[in-house]
Amino acid sequence: MITRSDFKPAWWLPGPHLQTLWVGMVRRTPAITVRRERLELPDGDFVDLAWTTGPDTGQPLVCVFHGLEGSLDSPYASGTLGVAESLGLRGVLMHFRGCSGEPNRLPRAYHSGDTDDIRFFLKTVREREPGTTLGAVGFSLGGNALLKYLGEEGEGSPIAAAAAVSAPLQLAACADRMSRGFSRVYQWHLLRSLKATASEKARLLRDSPIDPATIPAMNSFWAFDDGVTAPLHGFEGAADYYERSSSRQFLPRVRTETLILHSEDDPFMTPDVLPSASELPPGVRLELSAGGGHVGFVGGRTPFKGSYWLEDRLQRWFVEKLVEPA
Repeated sequence: MITRSDFKPAWWLPGPHLQTLWVGMVRRTPAITVRRERLELPDGDFVDLAWTTGPDTGQPLVCVFHGLEGSLDSPYASGTLGVAESLGLRGVLMHFRGCSGEPNRLPRAYHSGDTDDIRFFLKTVREREPGTTLGAVGFSLGGNALLKYLGEEGEGSPIAAAAAVSAPLQLAACADRMSRGFSRVYQWHLLRSLKATASEKARLLRDSPIDPATIPAMNSFWAFDDGVTAPLHGFEGAADYYERSSSRQFLPRVRTETLILHSEDDPFMTPDVLPSASELPPGVRLELSAGGGHVGFVGGRTPFKGSYWLEDRLQRWFVEKLVEPA
């Protein structure tokens, strides 16, 4: 099902870039108290978790997956954990490898189609709490990975209800878009962080397949993913990585009730990445807004006092799907 969103952009943040930049550069990270846990992975690496400290075990749990180079410090991530707490639910953020402030151990990182760590994390949660109702929300890269996971699992998914926000459903088209116009600013910002991490990893690990001398010249996602992401994770190149990791092809196999939120003016992609209604199985709802940017969706009538519609929409979704009627 494809429907129109009820989101109305703030009049003082017109266009996709102001919507995107406000959340990334102006909004303060919501304060939230968390309990941290290191989850050891089967291959000897680790991911770090951040758990809310509210209700006791037994309440539904919302699992959060951040975007590229995101973390608990990303306002959308801590804001979503706050939404869970406000509903009397629990929340947990899974940092992708190397995103919690400490480098991961192995000569690999994370990527848009990396579902193995999500699978192990959710399996661990399910084994610890077999009776707990699970929800999940992924943002951008995390949204793509979550949708891919849901399609891979099909009927076997442990998630009762999911949401994906601004997910790059077709990675090659998104990489192309990021190399054009003002979107190159976002590409430059993200690549600066990615290249610094890759350079440090290549320096520290003797068996790294990355040639550190080539990293400074990687000035596009195509170049970075061809020279770093692909060799680190067993892909033949960037094109192979994009083809195999894009989540749109997995959508017809999703059996979890899922909300996909997307803005048609998202500067990280073009409308061509969006699926048709025929690609969406029953239970998957794509809500489109004309504006909102990338993980933006800032409303509000008063300048410099934004209201965060995205969190309100996620709250309504999880009330409908996870909260027991009073």
